[in-house]
Amino acid sequence: MKPRQRKALITIAGVWILTATLLLIATNAFAQDRPGQGNVYNQLQVFVEVLQKLKQNYVTDLSDEELIEEAIKGMLRSTDPHTTYFTRDEFQDFTTSTKGSFGGLGIQIDKIGDYITVVSPIEGTPAYRMGITAGDRIIKVDGESIVGVTTDESIKKMRGKVGSTVVITISRPGIPEPIDFTIIRENIKIKSVPYSFKLENGVGYLRISQFNENTTSELRTALGALEDEGIRGLIIDLRFNPGGLLDQAVDTVNEFIGHNKLVVETRGRTRNDALYTRYKSKERNYPIVVLVNEASASASEIFAGSLQDWDKGLVMGKNTFGKGSVQQLFPLSNGNGVKVTTSYYYIKSGRCIHKMSNDKLLTGKEVSDSDLKQEDEKNHDQVYHTENGREVYGGGGISPDIEVENDLLSRFGVELRRNNSFFNFAVDYLVDHNHQVSLSPQITPALMDEFLAYVRSQDISYTPADLDSTRSFIENSIKSELVRKVHGDQEAYKITISQDKQLQQAIDLFDKHSSLEEMFIYAESQKKQR
Repeated sequence: MKPRQRKALITIAGVWILTATLLLIATNAFAQDRPGQGNVYNQLQVFVEVLQKLKQNYVTDLSDEELIEEAIKGMLRSTDPHTTYFTRDEFQDFTTSTKGSFGGLGIQIDKIGDYITVVSPIEGTPAYRMGITAGDRIIKVDGESIVGVTTDESIKKMRGKVGSTVVITISRPGIPEPIDFTIIRENIKIKSVPYSFKLENGVGYLRISQFNENTTSELRTALGALEDEGIRGLIIDLRFNPGGLLDQAVDTVNEFIGHNKLVVETRGRTRNDALYTRYKSKERNYPIVVLVNEASASASEIFAGSLQDWDKGLVMGKNTFGKGSVQQLFPLSNGNGVKVTTSYYYIKSGRCIHKMSNDKLLTGKEVSDSDLKQEDEKNHDQVYHTENGREVYGGGGISPDIEVENDLLSRFGVELRRNNSFFNFAVDYLVDHNHQVSLSPQITPALMDEFLAYVRSQDISYTPADLDSTRSFIENSIKSELVRKVHGDQEAYKITISQDKQLQQAIDLFDKHSSLEEMFIYAESQKKQR
């Protein structure tokens, strides 16, 4: 027998062994099926036939393992964007982000259509300092296109040895040409509560950036410190919080609503579960405002919606993202795993958090503006009630009690951040001034002229109109960056948020209303005026 004939026979034999195995699996899997489900068996037979024809007739040799793996991935792609097939290494990377630290750039990403898209930069990280922002599409890593590449593969390309350099190319809405960012990788330590301090009006401010395994302990520490200072109210900032661990969301809610209270139910095809608070906690009677926006997702939506449902906090900002599906990881016999969407979240009032159009958008399917409007109207036609009988709406995310628009940054401001102008100028300035700067430095005309000269030296052009519309942002950013270098991130953050429109309206709410009940009455009056 000739070698080519022998190879062909071996290949065909391999296909028939694989065919027999798949048919045996199919027979075992569907032998107990109900009447009418035999079609699954028939379709699996067709799949085996296609595999057989490929192996016998394709122009080059094909790997059984690769063919089956791609078939599995294709099958999962027909479900939703969160149902995923993992190799061992991919699963390890997937679980790393919940452990509190990892090496990389400092961005939360998701795949929207063919594009790896920035959901949120993590505060205090290289990407955050460079001005990477939510909505940026990452199209290349070190010159190699990642359009169409999976989220997990993209993460692998962006992560690397601490201290090494990576160039990412982004496409930003409103900017015609791609933009390159050269970023030095750092060991990313994720602090769940990066900022907490008492504001000038006596109200506490606390930011939760995500829900990882340290969130509850960090929250308790921050709350204790703020309450020792005698705060008269609390603002909890969940904007750009992409979520995280469900148990941490439940335990943080526990801190405000007490023991044995329903937080969320997961309802699926095979089982339903109800999650209740587990611990006795300190009674907190001061008014609480929870800030959210379109990038607040998953566990952060459970937190915000639960405080709203139990009438323990007023939600303010923009309608949240609407990621309310639950995934479960199943190990496979080859050591890999599959993450499967098994249920949806329903918070205490009965609202389903999940926004169904997100699944279509995240898988690259087209959703028209009219479809989105129709879905939004349908969600707001569904009226639910809080513990004390207030009307709330669902699902499709959490609707705020008081809606406040986001700030918009001018194109000149975007360009300054993209070029890291404030960071680099502050470094040079402080070298020339012996790293001496007060907690509230004055941006004098001379200092502004010095900064603008630096901007021009970097070939960044602007018009007088650009400068007029961006001057306040520039002055605030210079001040913040100078303070950061000398006094640390938190003092710099206090300066940054001094021009935060949504936060300032939340602060004003405490100055006008002394109790949560008064805030609820005001919120209801605002809704009637819409």
